[in-house]
Amino acid sequence: MKEKVEAALAQVRPMLLADGGDVQLIDVKDGVVKLKLTGACGGCPMATMTLKGGIERVLKEKVPGIKEVVAV
Repeated sequence: MKEKVEAALAQVRPMLLADGGDVQLIDVKDGVVKLKLTGACGGCPMATMTLKGGIERVLKEKVPGIKEVVAV
């Protein structure tokens, strides 16, 4: 499942990089994906919205079994 999550993250990563940020996969366990937003995304006030509204939505669409995405 980790490989599928990485593949899905590769699709959203260009948007993050364009804004000076990135995302790092920390862990996938029991349908919960733990991510770390880095660069400009790490301190951005919109980071929660990016995580839930963007990254989580894409991961749920692309990777069956994903229940939630959380920031660490």
